[in-house]
Amino acid sequence: MKKLPYIFSLLLAVVMLMQSVSVQAQSKVSPQAKGAIIGGLGGAAAGAIINKKNRVVGGAVGAAAGAGTGYMIGRNIQNKRKAQAAEAARVAAANRAARAEREAAAARAERNALAKRAEAAERKAAIAQVQQQQPQYPAMASGFAAASAPAMMYTNAGAPMAMNAAYLPNESYGDRSTPYPSSEVRRKSW
Repeated sequence: MKKLPYIFSLLLAVVMLMQSVSVQAQSKVSPQAKGAIIGGLGGAAAGAIINKKNRVVGGAVGAAAGAGTGYMIGRNIQNKRKAQAAEAARVAAANRAARAEREAAAARAERNALAKRAEAAERKAAIAQVQQQQPQYPAMASGFAAASAPAMMYTNAGAPMAMNAAYLPNESYGDRSTPYPSSEVRRKSW
């Protein structure tokens, strides 16, 4: 019979603990308050069991000590959650920035590729236009034709031609006894 009040007080503590947990699930209770409630109930039960001479004083002291300890633990938990949330937000922002940078780099690369293709097409068109304007020279057998060929090869309205600018004219074109008899220009010696 003497143990019956202890069993009821323990049962009451468990019921109150379960109720506080269900209230926590339904409404937002801070981790500090939750820790203080759980610590206070546990401390009151432990204080009442430990102090056999005066259970009320033991329960009150245990409740105060348990509530303080529970509050400190709850505050620590809340600080950890805040730090985790801040870290998660920082990582998410870094991921968004990296994704945006990758997309911008891909767009730049695509623009550069399109610009290079357009530039190559313009270059081809310019070369084709120059080649259409350039007269085709037959085999130069006479000295007059051979003497005028260098001036015509190097200039097209005053500008050097890109394709023939690196080569010297072959003044002995068609002569089989000289090097490169079938080429209108001499090749580079290096």
